[in-house]
Amino acid sequence: MFIISLSIQPLLTCKFYIMGIKERKQRERERRRQQIIVAAKRVFTEKGFNRATIEEIARNAELSPGTLYLYFKNKEELYASLSLRILQYLAIRVEHVKNEANLGPRDKLDALMNAMYDVYEFDPLILINMFHLQSSETLKNLSPVLLDELNELTRKSIGTIAALFEDGIKKDIFSDQHPMALADIFWSMFSGVVLLETNKHALNEDKNFLKETLEIAFEIFSKGVARKSTG
Repeated sequence: MFIISLSIQPLLTCKFYIMGIKERKQRERERRRQQIIVAAKRVFTEKGFNRATIEEIARNAELSPGTLYLYFKNKEELYASLSLRILQYLAIRVEHVKNEANLGPRDKLDALMNAMYDVYEFDPLILINMFHLQSSETLKNLSPVLLDELNELTRKSIGTIAALFEDGIKKDIFSDQHPMALADIFWSMFSGVVLLETNKHALNEDKNFLKETLEIAFEIFSKGVARKSTG
């Protein structure tokens, strides 16, 4: 048995060596992918989507354009990939609110409103770009894998918000409406106010009332969704 174990040892060493190379390659691939995304964000911020080019992003990342195409199918896919991080953060924040055991439905709605503004502050530019992306033809140019990932993360967050409303409806706190419809309205209200106030600020830097406008919108929504007393 001692002789057999000696003969197996080189095979095990070779196996671990191959696994180590594979892991290093995966880490290097992910590092380079993040390098491209960081460069893309800089270029998109400076130039905007229409004026930005793959060549310019490649120069910013100190890579060749051909290397970028190994990671992203086109400029649209690279642009859309920037949204994944903020969608993941959104999913975490709304899930945390839903799971707050010490909060009732009304307090959870207040916490959800605060969470949405936190998501905006996490990365305003990317959030705004994501809203534009969701209402544009760019989605048609994405790979099925990336499109599925974007859709899944969005559905997850809106589904969590709907579950929060469903709980409030069951406890007679919120109006008896379809929870998913309430979640869609809440999401549309948030994205609409963000886009409107951002456009106004772009035209006139003195008009910077996003937080105040969101607070008013959330207050009106909160009153509107509350179950009316029959007493």
